[in-house]
Amino acid sequence: MRDISGASWVASPELIRFCDSVEKNGSLFEREMRKLSIPVIDLFLEEGRIVPASFEFSGENLDAAEDVSRILKAFPNLYSATGCRVLKASGRDRPVVTGRRVAVIFSGGPAAGGHNVLVGLKMVLGVDNTLLGVRNGPKGLLAGELFEIRESDLAQIINTGGFAFMGTDRTKIKTKDQFEQVEAVCRDQRIDCLVIVGGDDSNTNAAVLAEHLFQNVHSDGRGVQVLGVPKTIDGDLQVGDLLPISFGFDTATKTYSEMVGNILQDTLSSRKYWHFVKLMGRSATHVGLEVALQTRPTVAFISEEIAEKRLSLSQIVDTICRAVARRAARDMNYGVVLIPEGLIEFIPEMKTLISELNEVIASSSELLLDLDTIAEKKEFILGRISEDSAKLMASLPDEFEDMLLLDRDSHGNLKVSQIPTEKLLIEMVSARLREMEANPDLFIGEGDDRINLTPEEVKRFVESKFATNSHFFGYEGRCGAPTRFDAAYTFNLGLLVGSLALAGKTGYIAAINALDRGGQALAIPLVGLIHMEHRQGKDEFVIEKTMVKMDSPAFKFFIENRERWATEDCSASPGPRQLWGPVSSQLPMLIAFNQGYNSLEFDLGEERKIISD
Repeated sequence: MRDISGASWVASPELIRFCDSVEKNGSLFEREMRKLSIPVIDLFLEEGRIVPASFEFSGENLDAAEDVSRILKAFPNLYSATGCRVLKASGRDRPVVTGRRVAVIFSGGPAAGGHNVLVGLKMVLGVDNTLLGVRNGPKGLLAGELFEIRESDLAQIINTGGFAFMGTDRTKIKTKDQFEQVEAVCRDQRIDCLVIVGGDDSNTNAAVLAEHLFQNVHSDGRGVQVLGVPKTIDGDLQVGDLLPISFGFDTATKTYSEMVGNILQDTLSSRKYWHFVKLMGRSATHVGLEVALQTRPTVAFISEEIAEKRLSLSQIVDTICRAVARRAARDMNYGVVLIPEGLIEFIPEMKTLISELNEVIASSSELLLDLDTIAEKKEFILGRISEDSAKLMASLPDEFEDMLLLDRDSHGNLKVSQIPTEKLLIEMVSARLREMEANPDLFIGEGDDRINLTPEEVKRFVESKFATNSHFFGYEGRCGAPTRFDAAYTFNLGLLVGSLALAGKTGYIAAINALDRGGQALAIPLVGLIHMEHRQGKDEFVIEKTMVKMDSPAFKFFIENRERWATEDCSASPGPRQLWGPVSSQLPMLIAFNQGYNSLEFDLGEERKIISD
């Protein structure tokens, strides 16, 4: 036998050089990603070159979401300038502009594809105009942290994930002093146009800034254009068939679907665990619905349905218990439950409890500071909420009672991402199953409160074990390398918003529809999306979040199939996101269903190699 105990191992110089080159986004995967060609909408190509579009009236008007008189009063300049008219990109009379200085900012949480917005913007502005990046989001804009994005930067950032090139943050620009700071930065940096890449709140901010910066910013009386780009992995920034989805949603849901699909395959392999998976998405449940459509889990909850049907926490627990019991009766002691991040805020009784807690905590903040222990704070608060809410809170496990008293966010709301709803449901389901095991009569017969099992099936259930695991998939999906769809979608959004900047437009959000037939580039007036919402005790103008609609084709497909998914093993494993081959062209199922497409394949034009080797 060969003795290798004294062997001396030496890595080759070539291998060391290669491993050193992997640092700073230099992995083999990232290198190949940068080489990927990208589909480009035909409108932005002329003789093989990237060119800006012009704009004309699409023939469609957006009625202001609120009373027109209120919009006119708050946004007189924007309403007059846009007339709530939707514009479509055109190849006629393309703008020829030089010397324009455009600044771009990432706002809010990151999403895959943001870097390609920058690449598209830079390429359509060309060498005769300047693109400035804003470091660290709105906070960096207020501080004047700008730098020039050069053509040499594009090769490093194209098709890469996240917002790492510039950074982002969640600062809200809403005070008079902040507006004056932005105006001063725009004046000092000679900015002609500000592009805000963000979600509903950030694009609301874009509308307010567009109104404020409309005129008299520069010494010659000119204002600053402000334009928006739709970004959010939650998918809740939609405008019917004009704006089917925000960027980042596809990458996030494909990432989550891969992980959920892997877990579903594990349950079929080990056959002994119930996995409770919480998915990011506080308000709308588009993420949860898309992942359910892709993977066919045992149980999945849609927050909007919970709210509409006014289901209680107990009813949600019983839904899971019925699935557990029915599957255990068939010797299937495993499954996967998908839970939206913001579920507890949609349960009517929990929503009331949280609202009352928010009010007490906000109004008694100084008194609460004088109390030393959580028990004292709990006793103080329980005495100031309604009897029903106090009873509900007392029914929760102690650790979850404590979590409901956590510090609130800047809007005065509970930080639901910190509440492990998946673990709460595990505890409550476990307790309920023990009650059911002790009362076999609950299973016999028909009716809403019966599970309708045979005596033999009841016996199998009582003898079964309920073993669980919990997961929260959130940050894992926000900054991955973009899917081929998100890479193409964002690049074209960059071309579109850059064209709007060169055309002198302001107060619009870039939008692309007809995603299955070459893409159509549109500009949607932000004032047409604004409505009034009550926040922190006062009315504010905001862009309303798009929620899952109960009559949407995607949701209807889900409810028509979920009973079968609960009783049979119907799970699918989508696998990792693909960047080559047929699967790489797959749209989110939710878009294909709701937009009435005939297939899942996207088409955004001719494939182009964007950056030369």
